[in-house]
Amino acid sequence: MNTSKSEILPLFSVPLGVTYNDNHMAIKSELIQLFKEREQKSNKSQHGLVTKNSKVFESSFDLFDWRSDCINELRTYCWGQLYQMIGSLNQYDVGMLKKLHIASESWYHITRKGGYFGIHNHAMSAWSGVYCVQAGDKVEGSPDSGCLNIVSPHIGTTSYIDKSCSSLKGQFSRGNRLFDLKEGQLVIFPSWLLHEVKPYFGEKERITVAFNAWFKMAT
Repeated sequence: MNTSKSEILPLFSVPLGVTYNDNHMAIKSELIQLFKEREQKSNKSQHGLVTKNSKVFESSFDLFDWRSDCINELRTYCWGQLYQMIGSLNQYDVGMLKKLHIASESWYHITRKGGYFGIHNHAMSAWSGVYCVQAGDKVEGSPDSGCLNIVSPHIGTTSYIDKSCSSLKGQFSRGNRLFDLKEGQLVIFPSWLLHEVKPYFGEKERITVAFNAWFKMAT
């Protein structure tokens, strides 16, 4: 009798970081006030090219350059988590990480009832992140309301499905990953991953910060 066993290799996994800012409540109110003030002063409601509707305000892409204590603290938190994730994934020590000089673009969204983002990714960057400042309202009967949807890169494998491959679990699953973001939660993912924000049906404003980052190694 043949007793040999095959080896299942977890190839082509996609890293995705999820963290929670313990100090979120200390900066939440200041962030919200600052974002609303900047929205009122802006002469544009949308600065980017990603498909979205008029219920979404999108700021300019220089958020982390603003001179404000709450922005400084949020930037420090986001970059700290990103560098930690890069170090872990690449097995870089502190000395190596110090040689990676970050460049970025960053912005915020205020999403009101009916707002959504179409499916997109972020070209010309390595890592992207979404931080939740204000989660908005829960809506009965609409569990996906305002959720961040990360589209599975294996979506092309749906060209043929039978029962032998319809229920693959974990990293082999074809399913998308839906995040009902909590306040203070940061999600970091490779910028090439397609993602979207589902239509939001709450009455309270949903406020998030997003960033793209790329690196140059110091010689």
